[in-house]
Amino acid sequence: MVGRMDVLQAIILGIVEGLTEYLPVSSTGHLIVAQHLMGVEESEAVSAYEVCIQSGAIVAVLGLYYPRVAEMLRGLMGRSEAGRRLLVNLILGFLPAALAGLLLAGVIKDYLFSAAVVMAAWAAGGLAILLYVRGRSREQGGKSLEELTPKCALFVGVMQCVAMCPGVSRSLMTMLGGLMAGLSVAAAVEFSFLLGLVTLGAATCHDAVKHGTEMVSQIGWVPMLTGTAVAWASSVVAVKWMVGYLNRHSLALFGWYRLGAAAVMLLLILRGLR
Repeated sequence: MVGRMDVLQAIILGIVEGLTEYLPVSSTGHLIVAQHLMGVEESEAVSAYEVCIQSGAIVAVLGLYYPRVAEMLRGLMGRSEAGRRLLVNLILGFLPAALAGLLLAGVIKDYLFSAAVVMAAWAAGGLAILLYVRGRSREQGGKSLEELTPKCALFVGVMQCVAMCPGVSRSLMTMLGGLMAGLSVAAAVEFSFLLGLVTLGAATCHDAVKHGTEMVSQIGWVPMLTGTAVAWASSVVAVKWMVGYLNRHSLALFGWYRLGAAAVMLLLILRGLR
């Protein structure tokens, strides 16, 4: 059956998704490579599953950043001004991607979902990271998340739109956007994670509603739920590791990693990956 996936394949995709979703390395690019190497046939159901598996990563961040989420809920009820401001900033950060998605989703899927585009995006992103790190000393200060202005939140949202191109990385663009807006490393990373709750949540709900029936019939509940659970567990590990790592180091490691991934992708392209 086209788009069929067994439990082991779902687990592998879950691990890949969880480990790469919040790191600035592009989960989409890694999923494309993993799917190809495992021989999973492309279909609407598989594509939708690779979006919906993000729900595991979403739950991971909800748990790790529950105090912030609770603060926003209090803000929604008028009990926390700081929570209200953060919620408004997340909405502003989400709006550009929502608009771009409505206008460009079809074009992006038809023309940009290819190994060559991912390779180019990995390489360009890696160079961008290394140039940023070289041209600017490691952030020691910067604004806290509470100091983020609506204008800067909107700027981060515009940066997020660039990540609609496969291989760019939503996390990379939102982190760089936050740093360029004057946030500290910790605040930029946290805002990137929280913005992901909204952006990834919207994409997951959209594909679940649109292709839910196809996913269940072609993939099945057991692989879907197993892969999502694995994505949650690996996301917890990845997020905790990255937060600790960036408290002591720059983003340079991820720049070099992306360049290495681009080289590997080039080899796969030469061997027939499209």
